[in-house]
Amino acid sequence: MTLAFIPSPSTGVLHLGPIPLRGYAFCIIIGVFVAVWYGNKRWVARGGRTGTVADIAVWAVPFGLVGGRLYHVITDYQLYFSDGEDWVNAFKIWEGGLGIWGAIALGAVGAWIGCRRRGIPLPAWADALAPGIAFAQAIGRWGNWFNQELYGKPTDLPWALKISEGPNRIAGTYHPTFLYESLWCVGVAFLVIWADRRFKLGHGRAFALYVAAYCVGRFWIEYMRVDEAHHILGLRLNDWTAGGVFLLAVAYIVISSKLRPGREEIVEPGGQDEAAQDVAAQDEAAPDKPDAAEPEDEPKAESATVEPEPKKA
Repeated sequence: MTLAFIPSPSTGVLHLGPIPLRGYAFCIIIGVFVAVWYGNKRWVARGGRTGTVADIAVWAVPFGLVGGRLYHVITDYQLYFSDGEDWVNAFKIWEGGLGIWGAIALGAVGAWIGCRRRGIPLPAWADALAPGIAFAQAIGRWGNWFNQELYGKPTDLPWALKISEGPNRIAGTYHPTFLYESLWCVGVAFLVIWADRRFKLGHGRAFALYVAAYCVGRFWIEYMRVDEAHHILGLRLNDWTAGGVFLLAVAYIVISSKLRPGREEIVEPGGQDEAAQDVAAQDEAAPDKPDAAEPEDEPKAESATVEPEPKKA
C-alpha cells in the first residue's frame, strides 16, 4: 500500500471562457523565456550585444518546435498512421510529443540562420545558451506531468506518481520519470555553469558538455519508461540515440580543444564597445562623489612676547 505519492492534475487544461489554457504549452513557453533570459545574461557577459540572443531565438525556437514534433511523429508513427488512428492528431502538439533530439537538431539550423544574419559564430552563441536550454528542459518536463504521460515502471516509493485511468494508461503509481529528468537537467545546467567558469570553455564546448551530460541522464531515465517505443536489440530507440549523441559530443570536446583551444576573444562585432559605452553611461549618471576633504590648516601658535635679556653692566 502506497502511503505517499505525487498526485497528478485532474486535467491538463483550464478554460478561460472559450480560450483553453494548457499546462503543457505553459511549461514550454516558460522554459523558452528562461532560456532566452539567462542566455542573454551570459552572452552579454561574453562581450555580446543585448538582444542578440532573443533575435536569434526568433529563428531557433520555431525550427526547434517543428524539429521536435517531426522526430516524435516519425519515431512513433504508429500513434498517428496505424489502422484506426487519425493522422490529424499528428498536428496536435498541445497533447504532448516533442522529441528533444529533433528539437536541438532543427533548432540548431534555425540558430545558424540567425547567427549568419548577425555575423556571429554559432558555437559561441550555443555556449551562451547551453545552461539556459537545460533549465528550459527542466521546466518543460512538467508539461508531461500535466498530460499524465511518459512515466516509468510501477513503484510504491513515497515519491511515486499517481496516474488516473485514461486512454492508453492504467491507473496506478509509477516512477515519476518526468521529475527525474527535470532534476537531472537542473544538475546539468549547474555543471555547465561551473565547468565554463573553471575551464573557460569556448568554441561550442560548453554546449557539447551540456549535450553529453544530458545524454547520460536520458539513457537511464529512458530505460525506466514504460510507454510504447521501438526497440533495437532490447533497448529503446531513444537509448541508442542518447548513446550515439553522447559519443559525438565527447568526440567534439576532445577534437575542438586540440584544434581551437581557449575561448573566443570577440563573440560579436561591436559588443565590447557597447559594454564600454554602458559602463561610461553609468559613470556619468552616477552622482558626483565629494572630493576628499582637504586637511584644515593647522592653527598657528600664538607668538609669545620675548622679553629682551637685560644687558650686563
